[in-house]
Amino acid sequence: MRAFVLTAPGKYEVQEVPAPVAAPGEVVVDVERVGVCGTDMEFFTGAMAYLHQGHSSYPMRLGHEWAGRVTAVGAGVDPVWVGRRVMGDTMLGCGSCRRCRRGHQHVCEKRQEVGIRGERAGALAEQLAVPASSLHALPDSVDAVLGALVEPGGNALRAARAAELRPGDRVLVLGPGTIGLLVAMFARAAGAEVHLMGATDNSLAFARELGFEHAWREDTVPDLPYDAVVDASNATHLPDLALRLVEPGGRIVCIGLAGEPSRIDTRTLVLKDVTAVGILSASPGLDATIRAYADGSVDPRPLIAATVGLEQAGPVLAGERPAGAGPGPKVHVDPRLD
Repeated sequence: MRAFVLTAPGKYEVQEVPAPVAAPGEVVVDVERVGVCGTDMEFFTGAMAYLHQGHSSYPMRLGHEWAGRVTAVGAGVDPVWVGRRVMGDTMLGCGSCRRCRRGHQHVCEKRQEVGIRGERAGALAEQLAVPASSLHALPDSVDAVLGALVEPGGNALRAARAAELRPGDRVLVLGPGTIGLLVAMFARAAGAEVHLMGATDNSLAFARELGFEHAWREDTVPDLPYDAVVDASNATHLPDLALRLVEPGGRIVCIGLAGEPSRIDTRTLVLKDVTAVGILSASPGLDATIRAYADGSVDPRPLIAATVGLEQAGPVLAGERPAGAGPGPKVHVDPRLD
């Protein structure tokens, strides 16, 4: 089969590699869509921390936001999975440690991460092998495009839920990228008044096209009481801004990761009686995200700017916009395209 292989920082090939075989407990999936994520771009540049911590190494196969159809099952797997349309959890815990037994496999110390950690090959390929235990079935109303948006959506849903928004609450989302816009969509579905803060006119204009009329630059954010502030950016100073802007008794949610340590004044955290929450992984939010896409309460399709083949994945990872791309922040790869 064909697979996109990252061989070193900035170096890649589309290679013919052996097709996966379903090991006991695993399935093989024909991949239909894969989302390109900021984490993938960090591996492309060599900046991703896992490379320096020994969790990942080149050569590697990226791709953790995916959807496809099961074509084979290994020993011990119910054959009913064959032919089903699915997406899969990125985080694969060991299954036996204290964290896994408590349902926190996404923070298992020994976890593999599809396309990211522990030499678990990702979905930028024609086929993918994953544990059957990681699968989530997709209903007919959730096609491959939406299916490949479930993983980022699960992260965003968890962030919106962590904000504990009630109808009429006001939330400020920092960073109108894929995750930030998805957070905004889930917050809007919860009945909140959503404000977005971004760094470029184009990103803010796109947010307004999605119906988020309260879209601001940092120097124009209105002085309003924000019941929650979600940092979905990669800027080191924004967690501190979130703490300064949130209402006393409110909540700040951190889902973005900066390249350098961020700092907040814990005196402010205490004196404002603010709750701060960190979000890693979509795992606990995948099923609820699928339901939200299926019932139409959240529609992330406009986020997709373009869909390209494996041969065009390298330029996308390098930061190039595909010819004819729309204004959305997300690019999908269809490994079946030439």
